[in-house]
Amino acid sequence: MRDLLAAVHALRERLGEIPQADERRLQDLKTEILGRKAGALTTILGALPKLEPADRKAVGGAANVLKRELEEAFAARERDLARAARAGGSLDLTMPGRAAWQGGLHLVTQVVDEICDIFRELGFTRAVGPEAETEWYNFGALNFPDDHPARDMQDTLHVAGGALLRTHTSPVQIRTMLGRRPPARTISPGKVYRRDLTDATHSPMFHQVEGLAVDRHITMADLKATLELFAKQMFGARSRLRFRPSFFPFTEPSAEADVLCFKCGGDGCRFCKGGGWLEILGSGMVHPNVLRNVGYDPEEVTGWAFGMGVERIAMLKHEVDDIRLFFENDLRFLSQFEPGAR
Repeated sequence: MRDLLAAVHALRERLGEIPQADERRLQDLKTEILGRKAGALTTILGALPKLEPADRKAVGGAANVLKRELEEAFAARERDLARAARAGGSLDLTMPGRAAWQGGLHLVTQVVDEICDIFRELGFTRAVGPEAETEWYNFGALNFPDDHPARDMQDTLHVAGGALLRTHTSPVQIRTMLGRRPPARTISPGKVYRRDLTDATHSPMFHQVEGLAVDRHITMADLKATLELFAKQMFGARSRLRFRPSFFPFTEPSAEADVLCFKCGGDGCRFCKGGGWLEILGSGMVHPNVLRNVGYDPEEVTGWAFGMGVERIAMLKHEVDDIRLFFENDLRFLSQFEPGAR
């Protein structure tokens, strides 16, 4: 009985083919499904006498309902084709057809690819991981204390089974280091989730790109040189970075990085709110505890990491003032950023 019910369900999904069928395809479908000798539905109905009474009632009821729906759909499509044939004399077949609409990459995808391409040229490989993570990958392995505020329900979205939606793409770095020995150089783009209220600069779902480099003799100077090169590639050759001391559980020392405002050159304007600088990312040297958690010896290797919000970078570079525009799928907005649109 289960096989017959599954066959009925599979035929129901084919209802969607009928409204788009031309005359020849419509007849083929009708024969294939309702044909008296070998039609799929006819075969199902022919098997009913072999079933137990209760099973016969269940399968027969579903099959007869589907038969009525199919017959109505075929009849409706036949009427539509007949009307179109009668109106054919008023069509000017010499008129040029409408140009096909071509889609393009979403602005966020474009920025992700641009960031990853810059680091690919520096020898970084692109790595991805699951969006539903465990506490250990998302927090424990990254040196978050048990009482860290980021573990609180107000910041983290928990799902059934003890999992959570990752709050950053750093778990990908943990998975990468667990799967290989040093050296490691990866760039990790992806969606992340936090319990944020939606406004012009915040969203409960957004995109991050995080980078990691681990090897012998890596220093903060290597991190600064790499990020300065990235800034020049991303924001222009005259870009400059400044680093401010900060704190992250997974890096020590840690620093926030700001790029010189590319609108006013640091003089202060509305775009940079008079400060002359624009915050773009957080960074630092990988904490020794993180290295130990993945089986690396902090006496032998060091590393650095950074993370940036993709929407933040896109908003700065393309002068978008509301993050919600990225998720509303308004083609009038998105089409402005297709290659060749400007």
